[in-house]
Amino acid sequence: MRIKEHPILEFKRGKRISFTFEGEEIFGYDGEPIAAALHDNGIMVLRRSLRYNRPRGFFCAIGRCSSCLMEVDGIPNVKTCITPLKEGMVVRRQRGKGNLNQ
Repeated sequence: MRIKEHPILEFKRGKRISFTFEGEEIFGYDGEPIAAALHDNGIMVLRRSLRYNRPRGFFCAIGRCSSCLMEVDGIPNVKTCITPLKEGMVVRRQRGKGNLNQ
């Protein structure tokens, strides 16, 4: 599931690190976008639309949309497509109307 090529973006791979998603330890690479690490771990639904509860995933990868907003280390509304992954981060889907776990 790892994104290896993109026509515009470059995904650099640092050292392999662990982080927590929804209470489970998973792995990614230091400095890669959080959303890319989640995608590589088979996590495609990052949030749900407010109105119709439709799944939203890794979409623009440049911080322009709201498809990747998640809670990171207790901070809500983090754009995970442009936020670099760091060792020990705690990432979870946002709670609230329309953004409940799948």
